[in-house]
Amino acid sequence: MKAKRNNTTTEYSIIKILKDQGQINDYVLTQINSLSVEDLLAVKFELAAANINNRLYGFDIWRQTVNITKEALLKFAISTTKSKKDAARFLGLTYSEFKRVSAKYKVKEYFTTVI
Repeated sequence: MKAKRNNTTTEYSIIKILKDQGQINDYVLTQINSLSVEDLLAVKFELAAANINNRLYGFDIWRQTVNITKEALLKFAISTTKSKKDAARFLGLTYSEFKRVSAKYKVKEYFTTVI
């Protein structure tokens, strides 16, 4: 008998999590879908900056953009593939690289704390 693996990601969906939390609905998703990724990020940054009088002093946004993007891609890959190994392949990573970057960006904690 084949042992059951515990590496499935099928229960992870950022959209489902945000819907369950009441943060988004189908109308909002339709609106988001009409934006480019670049516009969506620019809007998010503008909204964040507006809360602090358009001052992001002390936050090195230019250099942190790589990390922000990688974390978003990891969450996306996990939520749209059937397993962690599939997510690693999707991202062009070896499984050991995937585990390392997932730990670095605390992706598992994100999904387990919000579910």
